[in-house]
Amino acid sequence: MYRPARVPSTRILNPYIVCFVVTAVVVILAVTIALLVYFLAFEQKSYFYHSSFQILNVKYSDELNSPATQVYKSLSGRIESMITKTLKESNLRNQFVRAHVVKLRQAGSGVIADTVMKFKFPRNNHGASMKTRIESILHQMLNNFGNLEINSSTEITQMTDQDTVHMFTQECGARSDLMTLSTERVVGGSDAAEGDWPWQVSLQWNNIHHCGGILISKTWILTAAHCFRRDSDPRKWIATFGISLTFPKQRMRVKTILTHKNYNSITHENDIAVVKLATDVDFTKNIHSVCLPVATQNISPGSTAYVTGWGSQKYGGYTVKDLQQGRVNIISNEVCNEPFSYNGAVLPAMLCAGVPYGGVDACQGDSGGPLVQEDSRQLWFLVGIVSWGDRCGLPDKPGVYTRVTAYRDWITEQTGI
Repeated sequence: MYRPARVPSTRILNPYIVCFVVTAVVVILAVTIALLVYFLAFEQKSYFYHSSFQILNVKYSDELNSPATQVYKSLSGRIESMITKTLKESNLRNQFVRAHVVKLRQAGSGVIADTVMKFKFPRNNHGASMKTRIESILHQMLNNFGNLEINSSTEITQMTDQDTVHMFTQECGARSDLMTLSTERVVGGSDAAEGDWPWQVSLQWNNIHHCGGILISKTWILTAAHCFRRDSDPRKWIATFGISLTFPKQRMRVKTILTHKNYNSITHENDIAVVKLATDVDFTKNIHSVCLPVATQNISPGSTAYVTGWGSQKYGGYTVKDLQQGRVNIISNEVCNEPFSYNGAVLPAMLCAGVPYGGVDACQGDSGGPLVQEDSRQLWFLVGIVSWGDRCGLPDKPGVYTRVTAYRDWITEQTGI
């Protein structure tokens, strides 16, 4: 008997199910295509451009060597304001984000302002055409630059994100928000994020964190003299960089330790030292130097500052493994020397910072670390070095810091910076 193959029975699909499936597929495809079109045509991407504006009628002077001077801030601000005004009044007003003068440098007897500009364009825009539009607008601006005479042959070049970061890290005091020319910055909480305080250093004695330090160049670290009361043999010290003590980003040997010759361990006077590294630090987005103030820089009582370190979170406690940050306010020496506070122990070359009722303060293990402030151009300056205090976080007993402005000449004598 033959066994013919069995033919499966035919089932008729429910037309409502077929309709639903087809509709769902069409909707998914439509949404996908719409999102793709939006992403390509409307989603905006950040673009950075660099221009070196040659200023012909401003003579270069020593005051333009440092971003801390009022002359530097004033000239940079004028250039940034003119660029901003011009672009905000142009047909690129909605694409322009911000301009920042990264560096002023000498060109003959004149000045060159290396400037970075940030724009946001849809991803489908061609970079070359955008460059041409920006150049055209800037060339119009050069003919109307107020009382600044600018070389009319100024050109701009598009920068990669890496180029932008490199330019900023070669100068002092920039954090990630400035490198991306962000218009917003929020500092909150006690935990620091990678790159928040790129100048923070851990100075370790026999591979154990002992003090904080502040990176002021690729070779030099600023810290407190009292950190080396136990041992000043550089062969026993190393410096690490990054927010984690457990997993540092870089690790360097110490070559030289120079403490202030007039340091007084009883009065805490002249509590300052510099450390020279055996090799240069590799500057990155997350590791580079802070700006030093000029000797005449004003540090206003009541102004905001930040102290950072791996110190213990209570008096008598242990150091922590991840970098901590604290927001404090500058306190005048007069208030700090009141009988209920330090009763005259705070000397002119010292600086107080804390909060009214205590609770936020440097503590054991933070010694030698930075107290920093931000200026109007989003650059960060070192104003104090963690030195001493009555325990930690007590009301009317703020942290006392070495006042950096009082030692600018000493720092230059030791380091050339």
